[in-house]
Amino acid sequence: MARSVSSISLLERKLTLPEGDDAPFIDSRKHYKNTLKSWQKKLLHVQQAYYHQGRRAIIVFEGWDASGKGGAIRRITEKLDPRGFRVHSFAKPTPEEQGRHYLYRFQTRLPVPGRIAIFDRSYYGRVMVERIEGFTPTPAWERAYQEINEFERLLIDDGVTIIKLFMHISAAEQLERFEERLNNPYKRWKLTEEDIRNRGRRDDYINAIEEMFDKTDTQMAPWHVIEAEHKWFARISVLKTIVEALSDGVVVEPPPIDPTVVHLAKQQLGITLEKSE
Repeated sequence: MARSVSSISLLERKLTLPEGDDAPFIDSRKHYKNTLKSWQKKLLHVQQAYYHQGRRAIIVFEGWDASGKGGAIRRITEKLDPRGFRVHSFAKPTPEEQGRHYLYRFQTRLPVPGRIAIFDRSYYGRVMVERIEGFTPTPAWERAYQEINEFERLLIDDGVTIIKLFMHISAAEQLERFEERLNNPYKRWKLTEEDIRNRGRRDDYINAIEEMFDKTDTQMAPWHVIEAEHKWFARISVLKTIVEALSDGVVVEPPPIDPTVVHLAKQQLGITLEKSE
């Protein structure tokens, strides 16, 4: 499903994942719903473990316009305890943010112990859209690779788990989704002038994304490329990747019950703890 960039050869690193009829997909709604439910339940258990153990995590979403980031985030969060996560959507910096270091607005949204933060777009915009659109001088975005690696390193050293996902779709699939948005009154707001302009510079973005992979795909925080040509497959792939990454080195089983609670429940409520087999 998801492929870590670290495991892909340089020749494969041109974002030429299977597309169209060759792309992986799930053809049964029943299978999709059952699989979705299973991975959502696993993710809930992981979230509970992070809460009880005071762990923190950041899930970074990047990808092409209309690649399904929003749909994937909805499937991630719809079964979670809303008190244990927060989604941060990053668009153009505000005037106040523009007057500060570009990492400032991300630093102010870091998760507290027991919480998970989801970044819909991220500080990687520095080396993609800001680079390509000329919003940032060349020396500034060139040094951003090191700054980002150091930023992630200090977070990881402080106990934060970072999961970086890139949602990949073909140019043909993106065009179909743009057309769908244009003709659907309830989705029309999603299609912007910026989306259309960015599509015309796809080759520039591919070059920038490849350099981003090469310079920020680290052992401590690898990139995971999600094959998102088909939405059902992509959503399951996202959930599976997140669950496996968050579970690495973490005891997911629930903590033992407080004996005092067991005693009070029996004494004051007349209920007893059933012994598990």
